[in-house]
Amino acid sequence: MDLGTFETLLVEQAGDALVVTVNRPSAMNALAGQVIADLEALTVAVESQVGSDGRWPVKGIVVTGAGEKAFVAGADIVEMQTMSPDQGEAYSRRMQGVTRRLEALPVPVIAAVNGFALGGGCELAMACDWIYASRNARFGQPEVNLGLVPGFGGSVRLAQRVGIALARELILTGRMIDADEALRVGLVNRVFDDPVALLQGALDTVAELATKSPVAVASCKALMGEVLPLPVVEGLDREAQAFRRAFETEDKVEGVRAFVAKEKPTFPGR
Repeated sequence: MDLGTFETLLVEQAGDALVVTVNRPSAMNALAGQVIADLEALTVAVESQVGSDGRWPVKGIVVTGAGEKAFVAGADIVEMQTMSPDQGEAYSRRMQGVTRRLEALPVPVIAAVNGFALGGGCELAMACDWIYASRNARFGQPEVNLGLVPGFGGSVRLAQRVGIALARELILTGRMIDADEALRVGLVNRVFDDPVALLQGALDTVAELATKSPVAVASCKALMGEVLPLPVVEGLDREAQAFRRAFETEDKVEGVRAFVAKEKPTFPGR
């Protein structure tokens, strides 16, 4: 899959997975304006890869960071030093747009976090569908130490993942937590002993996803994002509507046929 080249990203296909590496190890992969522009261009390029038959060339995306020290250490503080208030808002809104595009992709996006994921790095990870971490991962929203507030979604997504009380504590104190605590509070899904096992674990999960109905996976992802802010009754109504639409797909026909015949399904992706 040819997505072009990016100044601050390494992009390669590994089996059914697209591996995206933020590649600024000398700056601990901080989210400079060019990184945000590249991430924005990447999401647009990925969206354009859907085939005429509606199928996607990959079954999942893995987002990680180059080097051993950081996934993404945060926003680029050096760049922010000279920003005006208007420029700061534009910086925030542009990266928020990237996070929303990641959430809207019809394939799962996994953050593979090794080292620091602070501020904007933690926010980028939380925009992914779930987070895997190596043992040396560190998470936090330390913006208060700089006289700032989270700007890339942390005030919204952290509470969704760990609950409002802990989110308030972490944001208001700027405290970091390690991988084991992040696992305990529900910020990450799994912890791996080292970066090699971390990446392999993410790739193994994408390989597992490749055995599922791509239509159902995309529909489940969209549905969960849609119902999250809704009251229970309204959310259940949206779920019933999505359930009905699933009955219109060829994947549903194949999945049910294979189950009854005690066979492995071959999903057409439609």
